[in-house]
Amino acid sequence: MVYQPVVELDTGEVVGWEALARGPQGSALEFPDRLFATAARLGRTTDLDHVCRAAAVEGAVAAGLGRKQELFINVEPESAGAEVPDFLVAAREQAQMLLRPTYEVTERAVTDKPAELVALVALYRERGWGVAFDDVGLDGRSIALMPLLRPDVIKLDMHFVQEPLTRERAHLVHAVMAEAERSGARVVAEGIETQEQVEAAKALGAGLGQGWYFGRPGPLEPHADTLGTGRTRVVVESVGGTPFQHLSHRRPVRRGTKRQLLQMSFALEDVALALGGSAVLLSSFQEARFFSRTISERYTALAGDLAFVGVLAQGLGSTPAPGVHGAHLSPSDALRSEWDVVVLGPHFAGAFVANDLGDEGDDGLRRFDYIVTHNRDLVVGAATGLMQKTVPVGIDAT
Repeated sequence: MVYQPVVELDTGEVVGWEALARGPQGSALEFPDRLFATAARLGRTTDLDHVCRAAAVEGAVAAGLGRKQELFINVEPESAGAEVPDFLVAAREQAQMLLRPTYEVTERAVTDKPAELVALVALYRERGWGVAFDDVGLDGRSIALMPLLRPDVIKLDMHFVQEPLTRERAHLVHAVMAEAERSGARVVAEGIETQEQVEAAKALGAGLGQGWYFGRPGPLEPHADTLGTGRTRVVVESVGGTPFQHLSHRRPVRRGTKRQLLQMSFALEDVALALGGSAVLLSSFQEARFFSRTISERYTALAGDLAFVGVLAQGLGSTPAPGVHGAHLSPSDALRSEWDVVVLGPHFAGAFVANDLGDEGDDGLRRFDYIVTHNRDLVVGAATGLMQKTVPVGIDAT
């Protein structure tokens, strides 16, 4: 492994190190792009990821990094849920006791496996590890999922400082600044090579920087007089129960018929459509039969524009409509009695959650107790709870 410093832009002080993998020196696989491409072609990405993470920890411990500075370790989401070798378990224990690890997940991982990543991040937080969101800005869809990950550190892709700022990238900067302001996350600008780019990074709201201007990847040289990135770990409230159970003690509960409330749910879905690629939509429909052909077509259209669309119901398959992520609810699941629609974006949050009162007869006259909220923390809690139910069980955070 080689290590590259992460610095405070105002002082130039080293506050952390990112561990970067290299293959055998002088070989065709020395550089990481070829190394990981070869591993992917051979179906060995998880094996390589395990070796790299263990090597990152072992190298940092050997160099005497300690707990004063962050150690940023890259993670391949493909390895989530895989059997963990003993050497990586040992490395994890070393990191837990001797280091201050922050695990980096890439923007690609967020868009490829968002539900799995939300579960993985939750396990990291249980162990007291930090979470960094890397390469932000390459895919605008990932910004929509950032509130569900609540990263401690947000790393802007190098294009933000190395190229002129476009209108599209400016929208992403606004979203990153909003998330950092709400959560206290620190922003890192990557790829800094000149003093001019240092100033550009500051203008974008970054307090930390990384790039050749501060040091090329090489041996780890701890600085004993620094105290890490200065961030406070982002606190994520645990969501107990279903969205209705979670919100019923926090917001007024009203009552209405399905015919009335359909318009409430449609209105939120319309907002999601207007937000487009910056929005996440998560819904529960009790039973698969309520995810009718008309609704399926509507959600197919939504999935074509939104960053992520997820649907849960008893009897639902993993892909209930083109582009839509589905999950089956067991008959005993408390969510089985709820009809929920949750929309989340960088600058919008809304949730409609309703609990079936069990009426029989005319479907349109069935009554529900329901709650509407636009409190961002409550909406994020509801969205996180629904997203976690779309994840395969057994994910290991090693």
